[in-house]
Amino acid sequence: MDAAGLAAWFCAACATCSGASATNRGHVVTILSRSHGDRNVYPSAGVLFVHVLEREYFKGEFPPYPKAGDASNDPITFNTNLKGYPDRPGWLRYIQRSSHSDGVLYGSPTAEHVGKPTVIEITAYNRRTFETARHNLVINIMSTEEFPLPYQAEFYIKNMNVEEMLASEVLGDFLGAVKNVWQPERLNAINITSALDRGGRVPLPINDMKEGVYVMVGADVQFSSCLREVETPQNQLRCSQEMEPLISCDKKFRAQFHIDWCKISLVDITKVVPVYRERLVPGTGVLPDVGEYNPPSEMLRSRDYFTDFLVTLAVPSAVALVLFTILGYSMCCRREGVIQLVHHSSIQKSTKELRGMSKNREISWPLSTLPVFHPVSGEVVPPLHPDNYETTSMPLMQTQTNLQNQVQIPQQQPSGDNYCMSTFRRLEVNGIPEERKVAEALNL
Repeated sequence: MDAAGLAAWFCAACATCSGASATNRGHVVTILSRSHGDRNVYPSAGVLFVHVLEREYFKGEFPPYPKAGDASNDPITFNTNLKGYPDRPGWLRYIQRSSHSDGVLYGSPTAEHVGKPTVIEITAYNRRTFETARHNLVINIMSTEEFPLPYQAEFYIKNMNVEEMLASEVLGDFLGAVKNVWQPERLNAINITSALDRGGRVPLPINDMKEGVYVMVGADVQFSSCLREVETPQNQLRCSQEMEPLISCDKKFRAQFHIDWCKISLVDITKVVPVYRERLVPGTGVLPDVGEYNPPSEMLRSRDYFTDFLVTLAVPSAVALVLFTILGYSMCCRREGVIQLVHHSSIQKSTKELRGMSKNREISWPLSTLPVFHPVSGEVVPPLHPDNYETTSMPLMQTQTNLQNQVQIPQQQPSGDNYCMSTFRRLEVNGIPEERKVAEALNL
């Protein structure tokens, strides 16, 4: 029995076993993975490589819809990675917009990848049945003397997405427009990059806005005068002012491609000075390479931190307790400490006694606290404080209201001997009536 027959027999046995187990334990889903033969491709270094992962190619590997006549439109997604590694090579990119569209592998290999077969594992996932199908894509990068071409121009196309530009007919139309403007003998696409990979922002989902794409092409002749127009001072000034430059050949692209001429890049690789990087010499602070890291053995004993806990907390607590005991003995048990406590207590007692004596002292009130005449009614306004008010906290001026103990005295009129009564408050100082101001008022 050959390998294919053995694999088929093994799959049938697995299906039989899973069916039997499903009878006993309920419904059991068996996920099988089918593997295709390797597919070989031969791209050239310095030339754009595009490989389409067609969904139709994998549909036959998955079971059809349960109902006959239904269109098989299973959602299928792809996963691509370098064999034995979790990701793809640095020069290779992958894009798939939705599970109902084809996937595309694209990129531009360089001369350093020549002669090194690159095996890409492609896994297709059926999102309806959760089955998988796999096959390998072997990329054999070839070297040619014609590539890379010496004169390279990179265009930024604003009204295209990367998967739209990767379509053969769209890319062919663009290269045809460039050839009409440049007139080279040999022209090819070198690389295509999404604007999102260059730091661009995701466009808003309105007005069918596109993310933009950078397309690099190469030719074997000097740049045409039309491509050089962007380097003129007038166009450079317009670009600095965020205005579109005046390019004579823009109309040959405008019908299908909207090019941002301010972002065009013209490079002559024959004039590029190569940069040689010297090998870094490790300094004294760099550890020597001693081979692989050997982790410690699993037989190591765990460390006991109880002693560290005692040293960290118990020792400082014991020292603080000793110091507190010495301070308490010095203040409460020795003669010097007792004298200080008695002295402090006597000071507090004397302070309270002096404050009590100051409240009962017989002295005259300050003039600012004596009664004053009301400017409108002529009444004498009493002070707010009582006789036993503490003078040490008395304000200099008080707002005086609530008239009490008023005395009426006659007031002489300007024409005649008749008198009218004016109201004055009875004046008292420390409880002793004061009649001097009243007598002065009667002698007016």
